[in-house]
Amino acid sequence: MGIETVRQFFAEHAPDVNIEELETSTATVQLAAEAHGVAPGQIAKTLAFKVGERPLLIVASGDARIDNRKIRDTFSGKAKMLDAETVMELTSHPVGGVCPFGLATDLPVYCDESLHAYDEVLPAAGSPTSAVRLSPKRLAELVNAKWVDVCKLPESDYLLSSQANAKHLETSIEQYHSGQPKPN
Repeated sequence: MGIETVRQFFAEHAPDVNIEELETSTATVQLAAEAHGVAPGQIAKTLAFKVGERPLLIVASGDARIDNRKIRDTFSGKAKMLDAETVMELTSHPVGGVCPFGLATDLPVYCDESLHAYDEVLPAAGSPTSAVRLSPKRLAELVNAKWVDVCKLPESDYLLSSQANAKHLETSIEQYHSGQPKPN
C-alpha cells in the first residue's frame, strides 16, 4: 500500500505530479530537507490527530509546531496524536511517509497557514523515501483541505516567514496591476 495508493491517487487526480523517490530516508523533516536540498520549512509534514472521536490530518510547514490552544479552539476539543499503528490503519502510510494522498480512510485534511510562506512545498508520498513538489494551494485543492491556523513558528523563523509572506503579497499585487494571472 503506501506509495502505491499515492501513485494511483496522482494517476487519477494529477498525472503531471511526479513522485520523487530517493535512496536515503526522508522520514524526518531534517533528513527530508537535506535530501531534497530545501529549507526545513518547505517540508510539508502530515500529522495525524484525534479530537474526541474524530481522526483528522493536519499538513503543516516542517518547522512549525502545533499550538495546543489554537488547535483546541479550532477543533473544539483537545487533540491527541495517533500512534503509528492507528496512523497506518487510517492512512495506509507508514510513519515517515504519511501524507494526505491515497488514504485508506476518508479523513478530513487541514492545511496550516504556515505553508503559505513557501511557493513550493514537499509532502511525503506514502513512504519514508518519497515526496512530491507542489504549491501549497495545489496541495490543498487536491485533497480538498480546509485552511486553518493551528501552528506557531519558531521565534527565529518568524521574521523569515513574515518576509516571505510580504514578498508573496507584493508579487500578487504586481500581477494584479499588470493583468497577469496568479500562479498556482
